[in-house]
Amino acid sequence: MKTKKKGILRRLLKTVFSFYPVLLPVAVACITLTAIVGAVPAIFMQRVIQNITTAFEQHLTWEQASGPILTDVYILTALYVVSIITGTAFGQMMSIITQGTLEKLRDKMFNGMQRLPIRFFDTTGHGDIMSYYTNDIDTLRQLISQSCPQILISAITVLSVLFIMLYYCLWLTLVVLAGTAVMLLVTKKIGGGSARYFVKQQQAIAEEEGYVEEMLVGQKVIKTFCHEEAAEKGFDEVNEKLYAASSRANRYANMLAPALFNIGNVLYVVLAVVGGIFLIPQLHVFNVSFSGMAMEVSIVVPFLNMAKQFTGNINQVSQQVNSVVMGIAGTARVFELIDNPPEVDDGYVTLVRAKEENGQITETQERTGMWAWKHPHHADGSVTYTRLEGDVRMFDVDFEYQPGKPVLHNISLYAKPGQKVAFVGATGAGKTTITNLLNRFYDIADGKIRYDGININKIKKDDLRHSLGMVLQDTNLFTGTVMENIRYGRLEASDEECISAAKLAGADDFITRLPEGYNTFITGNGANLSQGQRQLLSIARAAVADPPVMILDEATSSIDTRTEQIVQRGMDALMKGRTVFVIAHRLSTVKNSDVIIVLDHGRIIERGTHEQLLEQKGQYYQLYTGAFELE
Repeated sequence: MKTKKKGILRRLLKTVFSFYPVLLPVAVACITLTAIVGAVPAIFMQRVIQNITTAFEQHLTWEQASGPILTDVYILTALYVVSIITGTAFGQMMSIITQGTLEKLRDKMFNGMQRLPIRFFDTTGHGDIMSYYTNDIDTLRQLISQSCPQILISAITVLSVLFIMLYYCLWLTLVVLAGTAVMLLVTKKIGGGSARYFVKQQQAIAEEEGYVEEMLVGQKVIKTFCHEEAAEKGFDEVNEKLYAASSRANRYANMLAPALFNIGNVLYVVLAVVGGIFLIPQLHVFNVSFSGMAMEVSIVVPFLNMAKQFTGNINQVSQQVNSVVMGIAGTARVFELIDNPPEVDDGYVTLVRAKEENGQITETQERTGMWAWKHPHHADGSVTYTRLEGDVRMFDVDFEYQPGKPVLHNISLYAKPGQKVAFVGATGAGKTTITNLLNRFYDIADGKIRYDGININKIKKDDLRHSLGMVLQDTNLFTGTVMENIRYGRLEASDEECISAAKLAGADDFITRLPEGYNTFITGNGANLSQGQRQLLSIARAAVADPPVMILDEATSSIDTRTEQIVQRGMDALMKGRTVFVIAHRLSTVKNSDVIIVLDHGRIIERGTHEQLLEQKGQYYQLYTGAFELE
């Protein structure tokens, strides 16, 4: 565990240094100089006291004795001015370094997250993901801006003061070190328990944030089913877990400061007594040079201040233990997110604009409305182009989300360009899984999927997904105008193209009746729109993308009957000339499909047109004539 923590801190230091290779060393130099200057006053105090004592012993006047005293005061004042300058400088630099590092790490986290596979989001709670960007980043901020600089300052101050103490008196230094050993033992005992529970607190905070996020999203469902008391009970459980970890962590933490403070006070008294005893017989003391010198008040008084400074900085380091542990835990989670392996993409076939002349397809930068697959052949270095038509075929496909739990068995199907293929089956039959495989959100375990005759494993995922349009059952709208949400399907689309897509989807009518039409601002995932209106915008977004293959996953399930008729006309226009895969529970929406595939527990049990399946009088016939929907 210690090695792991050291590894995290080492990596964090390397990361910060890579961001600020000049500013970080300058800040560290300023911190070092500030800490050293903070330890120096003891030397000047000893010299001033010694000069004053000598002046009294020799009965010197102020004019005779003031020279060396004022010289020391001037030097000390100059050092304090330097300390103020360096302290202010490193404070400003650490602000830049801290906030800049957090900004760059947030960028790394978010950019890396965009490249993670869908599996990550399917298996990680949204609240837990949000905790990376809020709670964990905040602990990292405290680690960089406060804990690390404070520990560095305290460490340098302790070493400087230790050297000065050894220079003046070995015996008194040993007394201070004995007291310090007791402080370290107490810190290890109490601080260790505190650190353990602060780590548990971090985990409990992430769990609570995930629960609150889930309850906020499902608030309407909670109220509909009068589930408030159960929700409160669930929250009480996670909140109790957070309370237990936090209270224990803070109990330990609140014990540590008084314990160390009082140990420091006791050490101060012991040191004063020992120093007084040494003064009586004027014993010779040992120092780092092993040269004897008589014990004097000019040594004992600064030594008391140095002991306070020494133990005070030990106390400061101890107080940072909890912040360091929390910071390490947060940093580990941040690096964990950054280190998540991105979605593997070994495809090399790309989608390019193309034109055809004399039966020859070539690549072009012009907007010809034609697309082609650019297929480089590594064997001979040649490149071939295949027109994008939307021919999709699956051969003996098997798939499982978890090892040993197959979801699809021996799935074979084809969809020729322009065909409409419908999937029918109970929940969990594998309908949506097939569309996930077409997009390569997941890769198949066995079999092949070919797109225009090309194995989709050879097609780059971005290019593959650009050629596929999806309208999902769960609509996601983003904060922005209606126009911006439609343009999300194709960012370079003009306003006219977005309006045409909205008209095609049947959304233009309600959009023009909004307060600001296409410039109406949407927030909260379209909370100010009805479910049907949100779905129409989702369909318009897919229409503006203008892909050759469309996947409609329960696209009309949340729309009322009247709106469904409007949408269906738009969908028919949208599907014209395209290969379409439709997933539907309402059998009335798939009657005009070229082929209907009935799935049961990951297997194809029936396939054919609406009429053919009725003639077979199998499961589809029972469902259709039974006048109930697949749920």
